[in-house]
Amino acid sequence: MIKAVIFDMDGTLIDTEKYYRVCWKAALAEFGFQMTDEQALAMRSLGRPFAPVRLKEWFGQALDYKAVRERRKEMMEECLERDGIRCKPGVHELLSYLKERGIVAAVATATDLERTKRYLTKVGLIQCFDRLVSAAMVREGKPSPDIYRFACEQLGEKPSFCAAVEDSPNGVLSAYRAGCPVIMVPDQTEPDEALSRCLWARVDTLADIRGVLEGNRLAEG
Repeated sequence: MIKAVIFDMDGTLIDTEKYYRVCWKAALAEFGFQMTDEQALAMRSLGRPFAPVRLKEWFGQALDYKAVRERRKEMMEECLERDGIRCKPGVHELLSYLKERGIVAAVATATDLERTKRYLTKVGLIQCFDRLVSAAMVREGKPSPDIYRFACEQLGEKPSFCAAVEDSPNGVLSAYRAGCPVIMVPDQTEPDEALSRCLWARVDTLADIRGVLEGNRLAEG
C-alpha cells in the first residue's frame, strides 16, 4: 500500500529545470569555461558534495564553485522573474487525487528550503504538501539516498510505502537507492536501459500517476 508520494520539485512539479540547463552554461561561460549540453544535463538534481567535485573534474581544481553557483542562481532568478514559474502538466489533478485518497504528499528537492517555499508559494502549491525536505538538511544530496531516507523518516513511513516522483537520472537513483518505488516523468531526456531498471513506472505526465497507483495492488487500501 502506497501511503505517501514524495516529489522532486524542479522539472517535476514546476517547469524550472530547463533554466538550470541554460544558466549553468551561461554562468560558467562568464568565468571562461565552456560547458557542453550533455554536461549541463548531467548536473540536474546533482547535490553536495557531488556537484563541485564534478565541475572541478571537468574544468580544473582552480574553478571557484561557490562563485559560479551564485552567478547561476542570479541568472535563474532573472529568468524566473522574466518568464514566471509554471506548473508541470497534471500537477493539480494528481495532488487533488492524493488528498481525496488520504495519501500524504511531500517534496524532496536539491533546491534550498527558502527558494523551495518561495517557488511553491508563487504557483499556489505550498499548502498541498505535508513536508518539504531540502538536500541542505542531509549530509549528501542526490544521487545519494540520504534525502529520500530522511523524507521517509519525517513522514514516519518505510521507503517501500513511499512512491517517489522524479524527472532526472540523479533524482531517480537517489530514490531508488533509498528503497522507494520510483515513478519517472521525464523532463528533457528519456531514461536509458540501465535507469529504466530502477523504475516502478515511466509516465508522460503527473496526471498519469493516478493510473499507476490504481493499477497496482500496493496502492489499494
